[in-house]
Amino acid sequence: MIQKNSKAKEMHQVELMIGQILRIGVIVSAVVIVLGILLMVIQGNGGYPNGVQPEGFVAIAKGVVAFKPYAVIMLGLFLLILTPTLRVVVSIYAFAVEKDRLYVWITTVVLIILVIASIIGYFEH
Repeated sequence: MIQKNSKAKEMHQVELMIGQILRIGVIVSAVVIVLGILLMVIQGNGGYPNGVQPEGFVAIAKGVVAFKPYAVIMLGLFLLILTPTLRVVVSIYAFAVEKDRLYVWITTVVLIILVIASIIGYFEH
């Protein structure tokens, strides 16, 4: 009974951590997007010529370092997309703690699908 209670307590902590990760991810990405919008209002443009946008992580990073508003907004969107992926990673840990092998495998497959889809999406432009 004591082990079951401690396991339930640990799972509750993991669930709280997952919720916190989602909240923090959304808040951070929203702040970054708002900063990009503020930069756009201050600068009066997106930092790139019409029809041009940063393509790839390196271009986005260079744009963020140069305070180009469109790149900052894209970084915020990228962080927003990463948030649920991080939740899947934490879920794998939670299921492993529960020793629920079936859900560890299912969630791992979901993570693999997310990663493959992201890679395909990255190279499909």
